[in-house]
Amino acid sequence: MSEAGFTIFLVDDDAGVLKALKRLLQVADYEVRGFSSPERFLAEHDASVAGCAILDVAMPGLDGLALQDRLVEQGAGRPIIFLTGNSDIPMSVRAMKAGAVDFLTKPVARDALLAAVERAVQQDAAGRRQREELSSIQSRLQTLTRREREVLVQVAAGRLNKQIAAELGTVEKTIKVHRGRMMMKLGLRSVADLVRLTERVGIAPQH
Repeated sequence: MSEAGFTIFLVDDDAGVLKALKRLLQVADYEVRGFSSPERFLAEHDASVAGCAILDVAMPGLDGLALQDRLVEQGAGRPIIFLTGNSDIPMSVRAMKAGAVDFLTKPVARDALLAAVERAVQQDAAGRRQREELSSIQSRLQTLTRREREVLVQVAAGRLNKQIAAELGTVEKTIKVHRGRMMMKLGLRSVADLVRLTERVGIAPQH
């Protein structure tokens, strides 16, 4: 079943393959955009559009694996399905380690391709949710004052208010105020929630 607002980006230098795949996926009710070269795809690619990329492995210039590397470097988070004329195990292992959804051999079976696309739909949605959550956390962290940020890393390390006060050269009452404001700004209720948040964004607690 297709997903509303989900676009499949096809990249293959074989016009016949491109046309056949486009027709197959459109019949399955997907929005499809075809590109005859990786360079054209990169020139027009919009990472904000929900979707996946189906890439031929062997193409002149940038091949499919090099294009995957380029997308990873750009932080696009685009799920990728590879198509190849030759079953190459080392190549497929490299692609999968780099995050590919699947590595399919041409001529690809309709059901295998659609199953891979469905996995890509789920992977894309999960990735976008995660990136939105991280963006929201970062926005809330930016509202903290320097002192609230200092208190945050101390609380995440499990220190008591009086210990934090001694470390920062202030009184316990002041730490309670900073701690309360910090938790409120971040929308947190417990130290456990705070620890999970700091782990999500890579803030190391100061022991």
